[in-house]
Amino acid sequence: MSSDVTEFSPQLSGSLPAELETSLRNRINKIPCMQNLQLTIENFGVGECVLRMKHNPEFDGIFNSFHGGLLTTAADTVACFAILSQTGPDQMLTTTDLNIRFLSACLTDVLAHAKVIKLGRTLCPVAVDLYDTNGKRVAVAQVTYMLLEQRP
Repeated sequence: MSSDVTEFSPQLSGSLPAELETSLRNRINKIPCMQNLQLTIENFGVGECVLRMKHNPEFDGIFNSFHGGLLTTAADTVACFAILSQTGPDQMLTTTDLNIRFLSACLTDVLAHAKVIKLGRTLCPVAVDLYDTNGKRVAVAQVTYMLLEQRP
């Protein structure tokens, strides 16, 4: 990408307190898939998170574009972090269901923007929009997490 191209970055509605953001980033940096899948947190907001997944052509799907399973992984992961931005980094939770609709091929890194729809006592639905770095929406997802009291 040339330096004169402005890369798309989803906008958040607000920011987190610095201490909470630091504790979230410390927790997230310990998750093995973050490094292995080249996932990075671009930004946090209250109930929101933007995650970047690097495009690696070695993992492309049948049409030489981002594999849909990896886009799904990005959606699931960013949804979790959006919830943790409200509950704190020590909340135990698990995915209960996920639905994704692919809209277009993604040929660049992907930016996944998650917003918590409702932080319930038990269930937390999250809306996720996935974009290429030019701002083209490539997929939309809804992910529901269950808050847990103890590790399963």
